[in-house]
Order: sequence, then C-alpha cells, then structure tokens
Amino acid sequence: MPIAVERTQLPTGLALNRLICGLWQVADIEKDGRVLDPETAADALGAYAATGFETFDMADHYGSAELIMGRLLARHTGPGPRPLAFTKWCPAPGPMTAAVVRAGVQARLDRLGVSRVDLLQFHWWSFEHPAWLDALHEMEKLRREGLIGAIGVTNFDAAHLALALADGIPLATNQVSFSLLDRRAAGPLSKLCARTGVRLLAYGTLCGGFLSERWLGRPEPAAVPDWSRSKYKRFIDAAGGWAAFQGILGAAAEIARKHGVSVANVATRWVLDHPAVAAAIIGARITEREHRADNGRVFAFSLDASDRALLGEAFAATTPIPGDCGDEYRRPPFLTASGDLSHHLATIPHVYQAEPVPGRPDRSRVSSGSMWEPLAGYSRAIRVGNRICVSGTTATHGADRCVAPGDAGAQTTYILDKIAAAIAALGGRMEDVVRTRIYLRDAASWEPVSRAHGRVFGAVLPANTLIQAGNLIGGYDVEIEAEAQL
Repeated sequence: MPIAVERTQLPTGLALNRLICGLWQVADIEKDGRVLDPETAADALGAYAATGFETFDMADHYGSAELIMGRLLARHTGPGPRPLAFTKWCPAPGPMTAAVVRAGVQARLDRLGVSRVDLLQFHWWSFEHPAWLDALHEMEKLRREGLIGAIGVTNFDAAHLALALADGIPLATNQVSFSLLDRRAAGPLSKLCARTGVRLLAYGTLCGGFLSERWLGRPEPAAVPDWSRSKYKRFIDAAGGWAAFQGILGAAAEIARKHGVSVANVATRWVLDHPAVAAAIIGARITEREHRADNGRVFAFSLDASDRALLGEAFAATTPIPGDCGDEYRRPPFLTASGDLSHHLATIPHVYQAEPVPGRPDRSRVSSGSMWEPLAGYSRAIRVGNRICVSGTTATHGADRCVAPGDAGAQTTYILDKIAAAIAALGGRMEDVVRTRIYLRDAASWEPVSRAHGRVFGAVLPANTLIQAGNLIGGYDVEIEAEAQL
C-alpha cells in the first residue's frame, strides 16, 4: 500500500522524497565476494518504489548497487513517477582532466543504464590537493551537456562548500552526517545553506541503528562487529560516551511514547525539521527485515516545543562532535567505519614535490609551477633546517586563474590549503606554523579573512600580522605568508 511520503524540491527543480533509500548495505552484503542477483535485488527496490519510496542513493563503491538500480530503471515503462537514482563519484586524488572526469561520469551512466544521472555527488579526500575544483568545473560542463541533472558534493565542510560556490559551481546538495548525536550540520553549514539555497542530504540519522528502542537501557557493547555500527559507536564515544548517549536515547524514547511512534521516527523527524535538510537517507534492506511502514510514520506527527526542550536538555550533557562536517574523514579523531584513516591519507600524492637546492645541502624547496618563480627568483616554499618559509600565496589555480574572485573569505580558504600542501611537501604540518602575515586589498574584508584563518589556526594561534596593502596584483583580494618551525 502506498505511503504518503513528503516531497521537496532542489534548487534545480528536481523533486525528491524526503526519505531516500540508501544502498550502502549492498557493499557490506557483498564484501565476502558474494554478488547479489541484480534482478532479485531490483525486485526488493521495486517494493520500496511501489510504496512511495522511489528515490535511491548509492555510490561507485557500494558494490553492485548501481547495476541493481539500473535493472530497476530499465523496468520502468509505466506512466507513474520514474525512480530517481542519486549516485556518487569518489575518485582518488590526482589530476582531474576533462578526460578523467568524463570517464568517471560515463562509468556511472553505463552502470545505471541511463543517459543522465539525476544527481551526481562528488567526494574528495584532501582539499590540499586542489584538483577537486577542476573536477567540479568539468562536471558542470557535463551538466550543461546533459549528462548530469544536478551536481552535489559529499562531506564538504562549510568553508569548502562556500569556496566551491564562490568559484562558480552551481551545487544543489551536500550529503553529510546529521543526527541527534552528530549536530555539526546545524551550525555554519546550515547558515550557509540558508544564504545560498544548497540543501543537505542527511545520512547517519539513526546512527547505524543505535538510535532505536533496541539499545535503550542496554549496557555498552564490548565489541561492535558490524562495520556501519562500529562507525557510529565512535561517534558515541566522541560525544561523551555511553551514558551521554543513553540520555539522548531516553529523551527520544519518551517523546516517541508520547506521540505513539518509534525512536527512529523521532530521530528522523528532528533532522528533517531543519530547513537546510532536503531529505534523510535511510537504509534500504535487500536481504533483511524492512521498515517501510514504520518509516512512513515519520510524516504523521510533529515535534512540539516541549519535545525540543527535552532533547535540548539531553544535548547539554553531551560533548559536541569535533570539527565541521566531513572532518572525520580528513583529520583525527577519525570517526569512520575503518577508524584511523591516516594510513590512507598518507598515500595521497603531494601536490608539490620537494627538491634540493643546488649547492646548499641544508636546504630544500617546493615550486608551484608559476611562470614567475624562475623569472623573479623565488620558490613557493623553502626549508632551511627545521624552519619552513612560505612565500606570499594567492588564490591562483593552475597557471593563472584566480579562484573565487571578489570573495576574500573563500580565497583565504583556498590559500591556506595551498600553504598546507607546501608545508606538508617539506615535512611539516599546519600545527607547526608559528607566524602568518596577511595582506588585504580592502580593509573591509578583514572579518571573513580572519574567520577563515581562525578555522585553520584556532588551536595553533601563530603570531599574526594583518596588513591593508591596497591594490594587489590581478583580481586577488588577499595574500598570505607563513613560517613554520618543526
């Protein structure tokens, strides 16, 4: 029997369900080499679509999920709404040429058996590698060509989402973790969405099943063998531990009893009530029990002021998850299913390559490839012993393109990524920075520049000088020097 599922609309005009069926469990089911039969699995997805849940989310690394979805799409011939296929492209960091990006997009089209992806979401591991902007600009060209309906990103923090928008990428969505336990997306990211119209797709809303009656009053598990649940156990630990989590779960259970719904309904309703959130992603179980009827009850009640106050009391007893959205994939504490990702991040190639300085065995340097370096006789950065000096750095991308013209805050974000890449190539970290000097075109831009600087250096607190330099060369609004001591 069809369920009345709320719908919403993206800035592009694409209408979607506010509950999206996520297919990440396909990867878990197939991790031992067993591949699901695509026709049988498509039957299971068809049952979701028949009851009103016709929007599906998957990725290039979710096993055969795209192929299964392709079988479902191939079956659609009737007058009813066609199921929507949202997928992700998560390439390894490296040069994002037009050919590389087209091949990545074409692989999604081929696996889904379609001529256009409804929503293609892009994930990038390290913003220190600037090719993510190349990838998004190439994806925008393919969107205009008709191969992509709308472009989204996954696990972008507010600063880099703002940078992408300021650089002219028409992003529709950002898929991030958002739950009663992980409330980071309600902060700067939601404020940015209110200003720009980008909508959030929330995953982890049920914390891998921890936000359910099953765990209410239960002792803390000694081991969590399930890969998805192990991820959210790390979130529980980071948020203050099991007792703090039980406080949230208890409050949600009390609210659920009051409204005659489940804890999962309360957890999902709370996320959906945030204006920035377009939809929450729920697991579409293919070989296990299904919860379609219960999920439909999310739209049958509303949270009132007393419900929110009760949850607020429980939130006050927890520790905020550190950082901004997506940080769990890029820096400690790594709150992922795989745990510590430092070994993975260490395999990402440096954007810059250190090279010795001829005749000076105590020195090494990196160059950014600018035409001006050999002409003017400078390097992007140079290391002498344990000291690293980074030249005045602007938001130059590639040979000569100015990133995010007119947006000093976004340019600062890009510049600091560039400085981080230079320091890393010479064996240092941003935590080693002891001094920065910032030059501004316009004194009025001091606040967004300072906030972007503080996002990176808020815990490091290097010595700093802020200077109004008047007209900088070209369209640059800010330039930054840095010095690190190892």
